[in-house]
Amino acid sequence: MNIHLIRHGKSTLADTKHMTQTEFKAWFEQYNTAGVKEEKRYPSLTVKQISLANAVLTSHLNRTIESAEFLNADVLISDSLFREVDIPSLPSAFDRIQLKAHVWAMILRSLWFMGYSRECESLKEAKIRAKAAAQKLISYAQEHEEAALVGHGFFNRLIAKELQAAGWQGKTRSSLRHWRCSTYSNY
Repeated sequence: MNIHLIRHGKSTLADTKHMTQTEFKAWFEQYNTAGVKEEKRYPSLTVKQISLANAVLTSHLNRTIESAEFLNADVLISDSLFREVDIPSLPSAFDRIQLKAHVWAMILRSLWFMGYSRECESLKEAKIRAKAAAQKLISYAQEHEEAALVGHGFFNRLIAKELQAAGWQGKTRSSLRHWRCSTYSNY
């Protein structure tokens, strides 16, 4: 049995301008509804692994659904259980600072991993959700032999840890690169 964790493609939403963290939160909401850029070619391993999957799952967000479509996958189920981990908010006093979206994301994600979870799901809660997501993927793999999730970088990593804790073998860390596939096996 195999479970393939694939990170979605690159967003169509640009992050070229500087913004406050309040503006970043609005930008992030747009990011969550944006699609992905179609590529001329996709990683051959990803294309191969998703073609082997008899069950393909995605989160409910457009970027994962569109990514699965670009990879010619028939999506069996889209579920918010597989959504990306949340990003916390900072107090409005930080609105004097302007940074690009990817810098805000890095700072806020780092704070989140250190336990800061103002106005969002905590790391502990995300790990509980990742365990439920891993169990759901295991069920699909048991039923269909090969299952693939087109998901999100950080949440895929939490799922990978749960799969390994359940005895599945694969990379210690799933890839954060767009379109990349990490496979976990249990024979």
